[in-house]
Amino acid sequence: MSLPDESHVGFKEKRWQVHKFGGTSVANADCFLQVAAIVEQQLGIPSGGVDTITAPHLGSPHVAIVVSAMGGKPKTTDLLLDSVSAAANRDATLVSSKLSFILQKHDTCLDALLARQQLDPAVCQQLKHGIREDVQDIQDILKTVSLMKWKADRISELVSGYGETWSAQILNELLMEREKTRVMDKNEECPQKHCFRYLDARRVITIDEDVIKDGAVCWDISKSKLMDVYEEEHKASGKANDTIMHFVITGYVASNTHGVATTLQRDGSDYSAAIMGRLLEACNITIWTDVDGVLSADPRRVPDSYVLPEVSFNEAMELAYFGAKVIHPKTMQPAIMGHPQIPIYIRNTFNSSFRGSRIFTSSTTHTDRDKCVCGFSSIEKMAIVNVEGSGMVGVKGVARRLFGTLENMGVNVVLISQASSEHSITFATTMVQAHKAKVAIEEEFHKEIKQSHISTIDVVAPCSIIAAIGDGMHLTTGVAGRFFSALGDAKISILAISQGSSERNISAVVLESESTRGLRAIHAAFRLSHTNVRVGVVGMTEVGESLLKLLDAQRQKLKMAFEVDLQVCAILKDGETSDIVVLENQLGGVDADSITVAEYTEHMDIDGPLLLGAPANASSSVTFKESESKHIATKVVKGGLVNLGTHVYSEDCAHSIIFDCTGDVIVGKQHADWLKMGIHIVTANNTALAGDKLVRDEIKKAECSKKVQYLREVAVGGGLPILSTLRDLLSSGDHVRRIDGILSVSMSFIMHRIAPPPGVHECSAYDEKSTMGAYRDDKSMSPSANKMSPCSFSQAVKEATGLGLMEEDPLKDLNNEYTARCMMVLARELGMDEQYDVSKIHAQSDSLIDDSKSTYSEMEAELSAKMKKRVEDAAEKGCVPRHVFSVDVRRKAISISIVDIPFNHIFATTAPSCCCVRFFTERHKTYPLIVQGPSAGADGTASALLAEVLNMMKHKVGTKSGMISRNSSASLLA
Repeated sequence: MSLPDESHVGFKEKRWQVHKFGGTSVANADCFLQVAAIVEQQLGIPSGGVDTITAPHLGSPHVAIVVSAMGGKPKTTDLLLDSVSAAANRDATLVSSKLSFILQKHDTCLDALLARQQLDPAVCQQLKHGIREDVQDIQDILKTVSLMKWKADRISELVSGYGETWSAQILNELLMEREKTRVMDKNEECPQKHCFRYLDARRVITIDEDVIKDGAVCWDISKSKLMDVYEEEHKASGKANDTIMHFVITGYVASNTHGVATTLQRDGSDYSAAIMGRLLEACNITIWTDVDGVLSADPRRVPDSYVLPEVSFNEAMELAYFGAKVIHPKTMQPAIMGHPQIPIYIRNTFNSSFRGSRIFTSSTTHTDRDKCVCGFSSIEKMAIVNVEGSGMVGVKGVARRLFGTLENMGVNVVLISQASSEHSITFATTMVQAHKAKVAIEEEFHKEIKQSHISTIDVVAPCSIIAAIGDGMHLTTGVAGRFFSALGDAKISILAISQGSSERNISAVVLESESTRGLRAIHAAFRLSHTNVRVGVVGMTEVGESLLKLLDAQRQKLKMAFEVDLQVCAILKDGETSDIVVLENQLGGVDADSITVAEYTEHMDIDGPLLLGAPANASSSVTFKESESKHIATKVVKGGLVNLGTHVYSEDCAHSIIFDCTGDVIVGKQHADWLKMGIHIVTANNTALAGDKLVRDEIKKAECSKKVQYLREVAVGGGLPILSTLRDLLSSGDHVRRIDGILSVSMSFIMHRIAPPPGVHECSAYDEKSTMGAYRDDKSMSPSANKMSPCSFSQAVKEATGLGLMEEDPLKDLNNEYTARCMMVLARELGMDEQYDVSKIHAQSDSLIDDSKSTYSEMEAELSAKMKKRVEDAAEKGCVPRHVFSVDVRRKAISISIVDIPFNHIFATTAPSCCCVRFFTERHKTYPLIVQGPSAGADGTASALLAEVLNMMKHKVGTKSGMISRNSSASLLA
C-alpha cells in the first residue's frame, strides 16, 4: 500500500487534513479559544506554541474540523440522554432541570466569548436563539415520549445528536469572526484568506442500519452527497478563488439510507472524523483529546508509562480492545481502508506543542529490537471458568457443546485456554456473566457431571487479563520467557495463558489484586520503564548513613546503567526505636521521592554527623557527590521494628528490600517475618544465621516458599567476596576441603600491632612508589602504627577501640563471638550448620578471656603480660601470633585459634584491619585460592550492600551497556 505524503492531493484535487476535537476540548469558552488557536496554527496563521503536521512550504491545507458536544461535568450528551429517560418516567421536573442546565451551559460559554470580543453581538444572539429553538423542539419530542412512557432508540439518537450541532455552530462562528478580524486588520503575516462553513454530518454520512447493529457506512452514497454539498457550500460562501474553504462538521450524528437521523454510537465523533478523512482522502487525521497520546500503560497504575511516538494500526486495535480508551478500533477502519492508508495522530488540546502519537502501518517495535513490545494493557473485573474432567479426553463435540451453550446464553468469551491433553478447558468472561455461564454449563453437562466424567466446574474471580502487545514480538525470540519471568519474579501466579499465532499479543490471567504489580513488573522487564524497588533501611550506624548517601548519590546512574530505581521509603534508627521515618508520597514513577540523609536528620533532630567514629582524614575518606537538593515530604510514624515491613512492602511494587545495617540480635530475629511478607533482605547482620536453630530454619523456609532472596555476602568479611567465591567454587563442581584465614578486623589489627612482621614497611614504601599514586598508605591508623614499632596488647586494644574497630566493651571482640558467627554463615553454605552452633564453636576454640573475671579492666594487665610472652616465644621461632579460623570440611571441624605464623606467611603479612581467607579445594590443593583485603569501613560495606542488590536485579532486569562508579573521576564504559 502506498503511503500518503504531505503533498498528497485528495478530494477535489486539494490537500485535506481532518481534525477532531472531543468534548473536553470544547468544554467551555477557554477551550473553544484554545481549539481556534490550534486550527489557525495548522493553517499557518501565527498564534504560537502548536506543532503542525504539514510542512509550511506546502501552504495552507484545507481542513475539516469535527466537533463533539460540549464536555465538562456533566456532559451535554449525557444531559440530553438523561432528559429522554426522565421523560419516559414522566418526571417533568427533571426534564426541565436537565434542559435548563444545557441552556445555561451554552449561554455561559457564549457570554464569555462575547465578553472577550471573540463574537459579534448579533451572531451571539443568533446562536442563543437557535439553541433555544432546538431545546423547544426537544421538549416537544419529549412530550411524546412522556405520553407513551417509552424511550425509543430512534428518539434517543435524534435528541442526543443536538449537542454536536451546537458546538459546531459555535466554533464555526468563532473561527469566522477571528478571520474577519484578521482581514480587517490586514495582517501581513497571514495574507491567505480563509472561509469556514458549518456542515451537519447528516447531510453527508450515510449508514445502512440493516447490515449490522451499529450500521455500515455507505461509501458511494456518502461520497456522492459530499460532492453535492461541497458545490452547494462553495457557491453559498460567495468567496473568491483565492479563499480556502474549510468545514466545521458535527461529530457523532449521521443519516440512514432512508434519510432518518441516527448516530454512530459509542466514540461516534472519532468515527465521524475517520469517515470524513477517507471521504476527503486526507493526508492525516488528528484526534485532539485530553491526553498526550497512546501510552505504554495506564499511568494511574504504571507511573513510569510514557507516550508511544509510533504505533501500528494492529497494535492500536489490540491496545484499544484491552482497555486503552484513547481510540476505538472502529475509528481506525476507515483510515486502514483508505487508498492510500491515512495516518492517525493522537494529540493533546491542552499540550498542543507535543507531537503526540502517530498510528500508522508500522511502529518502533519494528525498528527497536530491545523494545519489541509497545505497551501493556489489562481488562479488569473478569472471571475464569475451568471445566475439567477425565471424560473430556478424546471425546468429540465437547468444545462445540460448551461454547454453543455459552453463545445461546449470550455469554461473551474473552479468552480461551485448553491443555493438549484435553483434560480441561478454561475460558475467561466478565464477572457479571460468570455465574450464568457456570449454571448453563452444569445444565448442559448434567449427565457427564453425574457420571463423574466432568469432575469440576470452577469459577475464579475477580481476575484481570494482562496483555503484552507489539508487532515486533514475532521477530524476537524469548519474548514469552521474559513476560512470564517478570510475572514470576513479581511473585504472581498465572491462572491461564493465551497467545495467537500472529504473536502480536500475549495474554495472562492473574488475580485482580495482583494486576497492578504485574503490569509494573512486565512494563519494566521490557525496558519501557525503570524497575521500581521499594527500600527500607534499619540501622542508622555509620554503615547505614554511608549507604543512604550512596543510594541518593547513585540513584540516577543506577537508572541509566541498570534501569533500576531504588526508592528509600522507610528508615528505622535501630531495633529498639519506635519512630519510623516514611515517605508521605508513596507513588513510584519517574519523579518518585526517596528519603535522603537530610530528611532523616531533620526528623531525628540530629546536628552534624549521625555517628561518632574513627577520625576522618581528608586524604583517605570517600565522598559522595550530593544529588540536586529537592524537598522530600516525609513524616514520622510509630510502630518500630515489627511494623517496618508494612511501610516497605507494597502490593503494587514487584520488589521490596530491607537493608539491615545493624548487628542487633533483635533485628536478626525479624528477618524471617520480612521474608514471609515477600521482602528481600540484604544484611550485614549475621546474628540471625548464627542464632537459634529455629530462626535459621524459618529463614530457609521463607526463602523457598516466598521466592525472595536473603542476601548475606556482607555478613562475612564485610565488602570482601567470600561467600560468592565459595558459591562459585561449589557451583562449578569443585570440592572444598578446607577454609581458613583471618576474619576478625579487630583481632587482625591488634595482632599486627603487637607483632608486626619484618619488612612490611619496605613493602609499603615500594607499593606507594611503584603504583604512581594508586596505592596509598593509611596514615589515619596511629603514629606508632605507621612507624611499624610493636606496642603492648593493652595499647593495641585502646587504639582499636579509638578507631572504631572494636566495641566499647573489648570483651565482645576478644571472646571470638564475631568470628564464630561468621563461621556459622560459612557452615550454612557448606551444609554444616545442622551440627554446629556458636557455643560449640566457642568450646572448640582458643579464648583470651578468663571466665572467672567479668570485665576487661580486671584482666587487662594479666592479658597484656600473657600476650607479650606469646609474642616473644613466637619471635624465637621466626613467627608472629595471629588470630586464625579454620573450617575442615572433611572432618566437619570448625575452630578459632591463636597460632604462631612464620614471618613470610600471608597471614603474617596481612595488613592491620584487613581480612584474608584461603580456599583449599580439589582444584586448589597446593596453591589455595585467596581473598584478601579490607573488610572494615563504612563506605566499603555500604558499596558491598548495594552491589548485592544490583547483582540480584541484574538477573531480573538485565543491564544496559555501561557501569556505575562511586566517584566523579570514573566514566561510563561504552
